[in-house]
Order: sequence, then structure tokens, then C-alpha cells
Amino acid sequence: MSDDRTPVLVGTGQFVERDVDPKEATEPLEMIAQCARDAAADAGAGDALLRSIDTCVVLNVAAWSARNPAQVVAERLGSKPTKTYTSEMGGQIGVTATNLIAERITRGETKISYVCGANNMRTLMKAGGLGIDLNWTVGGTSDPECIGIPQNGTSELEGKYGMVMPPDIYPMFENAMRASRGQDLESHRKSMGDLFAKFTDVAAANPYAWFPTARSSEELTTATPTNRMIAFPYTKYLNAVLNTDQAAGFFLMSVEAAKSLGIPEDRWLYWWGGAKSQEEAWYASSRPDFAECPAMLDTHTAALENAGVTVDDIGRFDFYSCFPVAVEMALKNLKIEPDDPRGFTVTGGLPYGGGPASGYTLHSIATMADRLRETPGTKGLVTGNGWYLTKHSASVWSTERKPGGLPTARMPERLPSADMVTSPEDVGEDRKGVGTIEAYTAIYDREGEPARGIIVGRTEDGKRFIANTPGDKALLADLVSTEGVGRQGSLSVTGEMQIFTPS
Repeated sequence: MSDDRTPVLVGTGQFVERDVDPKEATEPLEMIAQCARDAAADAGAGDALLRSIDTCVVLNVAAWSARNPAQVVAERLGSKPTKTYTSEMGGQIGVTATNLIAERITRGETKISYVCGANNMRTLMKAGGLGIDLNWTVGGTSDPECIGIPQNGTSELEGKYGMVMPPDIYPMFENAMRASRGQDLESHRKSMGDLFAKFTDVAAANPYAWFPTARSSEELTTATPTNRMIAFPYTKYLNAVLNTDQAAGFFLMSVEAAKSLGIPEDRWLYWWGGAKSQEEAWYASSRPDFAECPAMLDTHTAALENAGVTVDDIGRFDFYSCFPVAVEMALKNLKIEPDDPRGFTVTGGLPYGGGPASGYTLHSIATMADRLRETPGTKGLVTGNGWYLTKHSASVWSTERKPGGLPTARMPERLPSADMVTSPEDVGEDRKGVGTIEAYTAIYDREGEPARGIIVGRTEDGKRFIANTPGDKALLADLVSTEGVGRQGSLSVTGEMQIFTPS
């Protein structure tokens, strides 16, 4: 038998559980194990595949406190892997982990792997509210290797001014992107809705989507009691959904192993290569330009170059889609028009397909495999994004074997961002005088009124500042009804907080 170390994905499984009492909800272990059984059946290899796993990867699952989740999963499946992994949290990590395992396969270090993860936030939150203890299975006698960068996504200074969670921060990038295009507020609102309405159409046809409901552009962007404003310019329907119970997994192995297990070639999806990197300006408030994402450009470009293809060769995309700006940034970097007929998701995206936290890209890879099998020869690009447009990953797939040598996930010596400004800005709260807004948002209260403005900008001498606005309702109403980027105002200090008051 030839030692063919080309990586192929051979079977996928996905799981969704809606509206279940927390006492009856399926625990993470069984969700992931069921995905494995389904994936083994999808591959046509059954229990023989489950017992043959030599590498098991279980991505970060919130509140699952097993010492070694991958070992626990493997034991449930009847296998004894020699290598186990967990991960740091991040929306990019599924693609990053898959690329890592694929490269291990090319080096002969892994032959048969199971890559999986779950999100149980709906059950976790509901159980907490009802005072229910979730006795999830734990275990493990060794420590798995951890994939990812162990660094918080926000700084202490950002937290002080309310830049804490994704709904606080992504709108700031969105507003900066809009202003960079010279787009007015109303046409921008429509363009966001038009973009994501197509995502809801895909979700409506996806049996594993959390919200399989098609919605119009106007429905997505119009504030109503059921679709309240979260942070300008995003309504609830434009935000990633967090509280879901979903899982996904797939088998990635060498061609040699696939042949030895008798897996039909029509189940094979070839890994053509990938890439990963992270922004040099790690914290959002320190980005030199809120309308650019240099490391995303580097990552997506490198993945395509490693695969030996151009963006025109890609037939299907799944861009990480926690918020509209994440997709818009990807389109900008790859020079793709928003009305490109290929579409930008195979799952329906995070606000509608679900699968948030560290698990989404497992769903996108699994679904991409299904879609590419339906159209043999087509190539697919899957991307991931962690924290706040901070960590990036990408991979290319096809039912056809990549020409040439074994695929890779290396970054080029000269990055596409080499001529861009990438170093972090020094962010201060001791700035004085006149400031100009570079990025901003207003956080809304439960009654649908803007309650707090968050501003990042520059002083007249070019220094970066972070501030809140006064809580005046008329001022905030004005901030969300006219373009704020480029607007000037005065900086002052009230108590221990820096305040920006628009002129």
C-alpha cells in the first residue's frame, strides 16, 4: 500500500436540539459522540472508523469541565487515540485546528482524526436561571494539548469604557467601514439588510440551522419590539446568536487510511491548504485603521495561494459572519462584490445558522463538504474570525485532488499587508482639547433608546483616545441619526472617565 499522506475529509455529522428542558437536554459528550457516529455512517465505515481514531480534537466547550474532553469522547466511541487536543476560545479555531491536523497528516504524524465541538449555551444559561445543576460527564487522566493563543480579546481600558462584548465592538468597525465607503446611513442600513437577507434564505433550507427562517432586508434592519436595537447600527437580527445547543464533527484522515477503511472516493473532500494569522494591533481600540484588517487580508490571500487558486476559482464561500462587517471586510479584502451570485454562506451564518463561540466553523466545514459533494469539482473557501476581527483562519476544499505536492498552511515570507500600517496605536484616556471620531457606536437600553456612546478617535496632534459620550438623550439621538465618523468634539474628564462631547 502506498503511503499517501494527502488529507481528506470523509464524513460529517451535525446536531441541533431546540426547546428542550435543561433537565432533559443532551450533554456535550453525547452531542459530540452522536456527531461522530453520524459522520462514520456518512463515510460508510461505521464502528471500524470510530475505533481507528488516533487523534481526537475537541474544541473549547463553555462550562464543560472535563480534564480531557477529547479522551472522554474517544472512550465513548471505543477508540484510544495517541494524541488529544483542546483549544482556546475563538471563532477562527475550528479552521485553525483543522489546518493543524491536516498538516500533521501530511507529515505522517496523524492518520485518522476526529475534529469536533459543541455549543451548549442555551441549556447552560437556562439551567442557571432555573437553579438546575448540570451533571455533565467529566473525566480524563491526562492533559490534552491546547490549540490557540491564550490572550484576552479586550484590554482593561476598553472594558472601562464599555468595549467588552462583540455587540459593543463590531458596530464600531461597521460604522468606520460605512464612512470609508462614503455611504449614507439609510443606504448603509439597506445594504446590511440585503447582505444578510440572503443568509436567512440559506438558513431556512438548512436542517441544522438554529433559526431556519427567511427574512426580508427590511425585517432584519427595522427596529421593533422583537428586533430591538442592540448597538448602532445593529438590530438584534444582525447579531450572532449565542444561546444555542448545537454540535458538529468530521473525520479527517490520509488517503492511505481512507483506502484501508474502504471509504468510497465519492465521500472524500480534499484539503487544498489553508492559513492563519492575527492582527499585530491585537486590541480593537489600537487598530491603526478601523476600515482595514491586514491579517485577514494576509490569511485569506495566503490560503488561496497555498491552494494554487484565485478567488475566481472558488465556487462556494462560507465567510465568518458574526456581524455584517465581518463579511464586508472579507469581501473588501478579496475584491468581491456584495451581489456576487456565488453567495457567502453555506450554513446561513452565525445570526441564523448558529453554532457560535468556538464551534461555528465546524458547521461551515461540514456543510461545505455536503455542498461540494453535490457539485463535484467545485472548490470551497471557509474562513474563521476570532475575538474582534483579531484572529483569522481560512481553508480551501474540493472533491478533486490538488495538483502538485502535498498541501500546506504556511504564511508567505512577504505578506500582502507589508505596505500597510499594522502596528498598534497607543490608546490614552488623558487626552485634551479637540478630538475627531474614527469609530463609534451607541449602546441601546431595553426600552429601545440609545443610552451610552463609545468613541475612539484622534486628537489634533494625532494621539488616539477612547471615551464615552455624555448620557444626554438628545445628544445620543443625534449621534445615531447623522454620520459620526469625522465629527469633532471636545475632550474632558468627569470623575475617572474621559468624555467626548460632539460639537
